[in-house]
Amino acid sequence: MKRELPLFITAMVGLFMILSFFVPHHFVSVPADFLQSSAIIIVAFGYVLGGANILRINFDHIYKRSPGWIYKAVLVVGLLGTVIIGLAEGRGFLNPGMKSKWIYDQLYTPMQATMFALLAFFIASAAFRAFRIRTVEAGLLAVAALIVMLGRVPVGVLMSGGLLPPVQEWIMEWPQNASKRAILIGAALGVMATGLRVILGIERSYLGGED
Repeated sequence: MKRELPLFITAMVGLFMILSFFVPHHFVSVPADFLQSSAIIIVAFGYVLGGANILRINFDHIYKRSPGWIYKAVLVVGLLGTVIIGLAEGRGFLNPGMKSKWIYDQLYTPMQATMFALLAFFIASAAFRAFRIRTVEAGLLAVAALIVMLGRVPVGVLMSGGLLPPVQEWIMEWPQNASKRAILIGAALGVMATGLRVILGIERSYLGGED
């Protein structure tokens, strides 16, 4: 029963949520809304559990003076300080003039911008490897990427005499959108397949094993 009961509950809840999309009656919609609200509450507790786990792991590294422990100490101080200040200020903690607002604008936002700036170097490295023209498809990808990049900067517009912007707009509007939608459709089908595997009891990894 250790596995059968969770599988049965998962299947029933999954089928009920699917049913709520097709049956608008309040006998179905009200419990479905309750289940969705319950899921949000569980996710919120998951954030709390994740924060507690981060503190436990980092406190252990700080206590043992593991390599890089000073950075973990900064992480712990920043986490605890932000949470304590936010709880002390209560509702409206992100309103202008609040300490939490200052932390968000003066510390979090610059650090986030720094992280994205560093990612640009990794993206450039990945693009260099991706644009190695070894096949016809790679060649088409490289040409399209070059047109789009040059068509979006003033230098490219001047070099092409205004020819590249319409071409890059066409690439973004038609081939790019078609490819993106195909990827999204494939991802949606994958989510549906995974959901059906969970509902039917085929996928059991969430129980802590495959048996």
